[in-house]
Amino acid sequence: MISLLITLLMAVVIGAIGSALAPGAMPGGIIGSMIAGFVGAWLGYLLLGSWGPVIGGFAIVPAIIGAALFVFLLGLVAKGLNRTA
Repeated sequence: MISLLITLLMAVVIGAIGSALAPGAMPGGIIGSMIAGFVGAWLGYLLLGSWGPVIGGFAIVPAIIGAALFVFLLGLVAKGLNRTA
């Protein structure tokens, strides 16, 4: 149970840091940050592998880079959708 809480907390922290690094804002508050953290960890692992410190099952450095990339790409998609509407 405690490992699930640590994983969720790390996802929120990683998502918040990734959102702070990327231009634009991640919608959804804490839930949006958690989603960005999970997707960012997955994306970072695919692109960079698993290196650096691991906390709560997340390789911190690739997860933060992946979360920032995810938020950046999401911002680009949102701008594209707003432009056509």
